[in-house]
This record gives sequence, C-alpha cells and structure tokens, in this order.
Amino acid sequence: MADRQMTLAIDTVIELEKSINAALDGNKGKAVDSFNKLSDIEHEIDELRRAVFEELTCGSLQSKDREDIMHLVKRLDQMADHVKDASRAVILLLEAHVPKVMWEQFAQTAKDLVNCAKTLRKAIEQLGANPEKAMELAKQIDEIEGYVDEKYMKSKALLLEYSKEIDCATTLLLKDLIEEMEHVADACDDTADYVRILTVAREPL
Repeated sequence: MADRQMTLAIDTVIELEKSINAALDGNKGKAVDSFNKLSDIEHEIDELRRAVFEELTCGSLQSKDREDIMHLVKRLDQMADHVKDASRAVILLLEAHVPKVMWEQFAQTAKDLVNCAKTLRKAIEQLGANPEKAMELAKQIDEIEGYVDEKYMKSKALLLEYSKEIDCATTLLLKDLIEEMEHVADACDDTADYVRILTVAREPL
C-alpha cells in the first residue's frame, strides 16, 4: 500500500506538469482533465494513507520500521497536498490574463518537479537494497531542488516585471502557484533528507 501511495504521489506531479503545459498551449479542456485526474489520485492517496496507518497499528513490523513507513507516507501525502493546491491555482488562472512567458516559466519548473519526484521514488526503492545508491539519489534531489529555487526567483521577477498588465486577483493567484510549486520541491527535498537518515540507520556496522 505504501508503494502504491508513492507511485500515486509522483503521478500527481506528472498531472500538474500536464495541466501547466496544456495551459501554456491554450488547451483549457486538457488542463481541466489533468486537474480532475489529479484530484482523483489525491483522494486515493488520502485513502491509502489511512489504510497504511490502520495496517501499521495491527501489523507485526518492528517499531522502528513502522515509524519509518509512517514518516515516509506522511511526507508523500504532504507533497501531494501541495501539488493539488498548485493545480487549483492553474485552473483558476485559465480564465485570467497570464503572459505566455510566465506559463513557459511554470512549465520549466514543473519539469524539474517531475524529475525531483521520480528521483525520490528511486531513492526510496533503493533504501533496502542499496543504501549507498539511495544516499546518492537523495543528494541529486538536493541539486534539483536548487534548480527549482532558481526558477522560483525568476518567476517572482516575472511577476514584478509584468505587474502593470496583471490585475490584483491574478497576481495573488500567480503568487499562490509559484509558492505552492516551491513547496512541492521543499516537500520532496524534506523526504530526501529523511531517506538520508534512513540510509545511515541501515548501513552495516
């Protein structure tokens, strides 16, 4: 169940990217379809989180392993929440005037987020089999998160540059989107930090 949740959490990031790319292309219908799919996925993630926690309370796992799974599940759930909040902003912005250059910038950020999420999955998968590889992948996530930080600053700069042609309500929504995408990267990096802790705990003495 935890593995399924991990896969779904990454799927939400992929659907966010699809939604943003559709908005960039002016395809509102496709953007909405991706949002609806993302919402369904996020709902399943919530159900899985509850099911995993329920299973852990009555399972035979050692307490340390139980805590590790709980922490990972909660972190992935938080990441998916930020993805959904970002996607809500995208849908609302479909009816607003948003300079194309900003959608292009968001598309670049979304690409990094997908890369970040996929790398995180690989790191978690390597935890039991190859802790050293898991540590290496976790460090890669740090680098990707740095790229997202750079794009965050560029997005904020564009917000300032085009402020005269964007109304206040649109500016607030754009700010929400920019910050929620940054939160997705932060949540991914935070999970990677925990992966690093687990790799140390699993290293042979």
